[in-house]
Amino acid sequence: MPEKESAPPPVRREYRAYACILAAAALWGMIGLWNRRLMAGGFSPQTIVTVRNTGGLALLAAVFAVRDRSVFHVKREHLKYFFGTGVVSVLLFTLCYFTCQKLCSLAVASTLLYTAPAIVVVLSALLWKEPITKKKLIALALTLAGCALVTGIFSGGQSVTLTGVLLGLGAGFFYALYSIFGRYALRYYSSMTVTVWTFVFAGAGALFFIRPAELMTAARQPEMWLLALGLVVCSTVAPYLLYTAGLSRVESGKASIMASLEPVVASLLGTVVFLEPMSGLTAAGIACVLAGVFILR
Repeated sequence: MPEKESAPPPVRREYRAYACILAAAALWGMIGLWNRRLMAGGFSPQTIVTVRNTGGLALLAAVFAVRDRSVFHVKREHLKYFFGTGVVSVLLFTLCYFTCQKLCSLAVASTLLYTAPAIVVVLSALLWKEPITKKKLIALALTLAGCALVTGIFSGGQSVTLTGVLLGLGAGFFYALYSIFGRYALRYYSSMTVTVWTFVFAGAGALFFIRPAELMTAARQPEMWLLALGLVVCSTVAPYLLYTAGLSRVESGKASIMASLEPVVASLLGTVVFLEPMSGLTAAGIACVLAGVFILR
């Protein structure tokens, strides 16, 4: 007898897309491993933004110059989409987010950032008529509540300023726009091309924030080079390639909600690597986020 056929190709592709998005969220969740040590070594948030984006551009350009040069060919009229993903989203999101972390507690900054899925769901419904289903709303509520619990926003004692809150909401808005501009760009180009050109713009824009003195100081510390490399490879280039690939096959709203796995990974790494205590509320928040992701499976 012939062997039983596995799931149809479209279903396999859909699940691979989900796996890409979840893997991207997990890698983004690791960013604290690099950022904490880079800041301890003397890097300011602006310098980390510069290293992250220019490093991402350099790595992608080197890889695709050897592997597939076709990704560098795009039409001039489509550059507006990459300005959107690179400058309006990636660059402005990181600047707002890191500055918010200086003015407010990390918990507040992280919770404000994860207003992004709600923004994506609303914008996707307006722009592409993506349905706002009961399942999507339940998943959205669970992940938003879960992010708030994971970051400890309900435990009290969090520092908040009006400027910080506005920057945090701005970070969420600009973060959300990657899924919007990326969706337009993916109509014409592969996920690889979209990622490369995103960092062409993000890397060029980040040069306006370069601080040579900080970079010169860091250059004398080999450990800083290794940390910067980890940030660029593991928590910048790889997750953006994975997320953009997943976005090409998954609704923008769903993809953004599923990416809420990021603070869960960050919380677990904080417990395992930095020996941060995990409260009952944190555990409940992790359960909420995972439940929201499971609903959208």
